[in-house]
Amino acid sequence: MTTDQQLHDQWLVVINDEEQYSIWPAGRDVPGGWHAVGETRDRSACLAHIEEVWTDMRPKSLRDRIAARSGHDA
Repeated sequence: MTTDQQLHDQWLVVINDEEQYSIWPAGRDVPGGWHAVGETRDRSACLAHIEEVWTDMRPKSLRDRIAARSGHDA
């Protein structure tokens, strides 16, 4: 594998303020509203990490509203 191919297989796990996850190519500026978490990994490792940590797909604002109505954490 060439260095260029290796670069294209390097990804970051990114998260936004709603605690939604995605992956983003390493070496490119992360879009506004998102920030990288963890280290650069290959695509499959990033996706595996997201599968492990993103257990509630609802946006944070929705979880917070539900928790406020019920009087405890969602």
